[in-house]
Amino acid sequence: QVQLVESGGGLVQPGGSLRLSCAASVFTFSSYGMSWYRQAPGKERVLVASISSAGGSTNYLDSVKGRFTISRDNARNTVFLQMNSLKPEDTAVYYCNAVKGWVSYWGQGTQVTVSS
Repeated sequence: QVQLVESGGGLVQPGGSLRLSCAASVFTFSSYGMSWYRQAPGKERVLVASISSAGGSTNYLDSVKGRFTISRDNARNTVFLQMNSLKPEDTAVYYCNAVKGWVSYWGQGTQVTVSS
């Protein structure tokens, strides 16, 4: 069983920055692909960014390209999402996801609110 704990969410003004963290309780963290998803009220959960197990490959939702950066520290079992130039439309609950083969784990989510 893998436990994922997100942190770093909060209220920020438009144009501001936040850094989300997701700590994983698993010995083989480096073998998991990691992703960040978000879900806004009344909308479906969507993939925001993903990073391969070794960190060599990343992918982003078009609307966050150039503003968000996903990274991982396999020595600390942690994945990050640096979010810059935040917009009100980035407001959502952000979820961390770990996947290995057919197995997928989710964190509990962290709220990000972008508002003046």
